[in-house]
Amino acid sequence: MHVTRIYTGEDGKSHFEEVALDFSPRGDGQSEATPPSNAMHAFFTRQSADYVLDWHCAPGRQYVVTLDGEGEIEVGDGSTKRFGPGDVLLAEDLTGQGHVTRVVGNKPRTMMWVPLE
Repeated sequence: MHVTRIYTGEDGKSHFEEVALDFSPRGDGQSEATPPSNAMHAFFTRQSADYVLDWHCAPGRQYVVTLDGEGEIEVGDGSTKRFGPGDVLLAEDLTGQGHVTRVVGNKPRTMMWVPLE
């Protein structure tokens, strides 16, 4: 499994990168887990079906998990990626041009946000 990371490149534009999760066996011998992240808290949002947020940077490092609906992110190099239920985004484009976020389809998008230290 992987998460999609958005980061700011040396060109000042945002880019996508697929990052594999680092699973290790747990003590129960039946499951695996990643190392813990230093999460500060979590919250949920819902964006309307016509939601568009023009160029912006992430306010801080954070995981964004789409729970319902579908969104599309456009990054500075011109590429786009869609995020549906279960998709995880690691937002780390804290400087530069940032990215555009838009809801696609005809229903709202619900997400869980997990800001990181």
